[in-house]
Amino acid sequence: QVQLVESGGGVVQAGGSLRLSCLASGIIFSMHTMRWHRQAPGKQRELVAEITRTDSTSYADIVRGRFTISRDNAKKTVYLQMNSLNPEDTAVYYCNTQKFGEPYWGQGTQVTVSS
Repeated sequence: QVQLVESGGGVVQAGGSLRLSCLASGIIFSMHTMRWHRQAPGKQRELVAEITRTDSTSYADIVRGRFTISRDNAKKTVYLQMNSLNPEDTAVYYCNTQKFGEPYWGQGTQVTVSS
């Protein structure tokens, strides 16, 4: 059974930083591409960043240069370091992966950036 558990969200002032974590189980973590998505109120869920099993990374234009995705295969954890946060980054952030073509999602962690 695949489980993804996010943590690290919270309330931060504009210009601040947060680091999100996602602990995975039920998969051979090192073999999977891991992604962070987010969903703001009234908006569609959007891909923020992904990291492949070979540590290749990609980012949405809106976060490139401010966010960094990384992984620790020994800890089965993927991270999202978020710097220079602004109120438009306010959203629920979700961890995501796929196993045998089926997507799996965590429960999400709320990030709120105050102006």
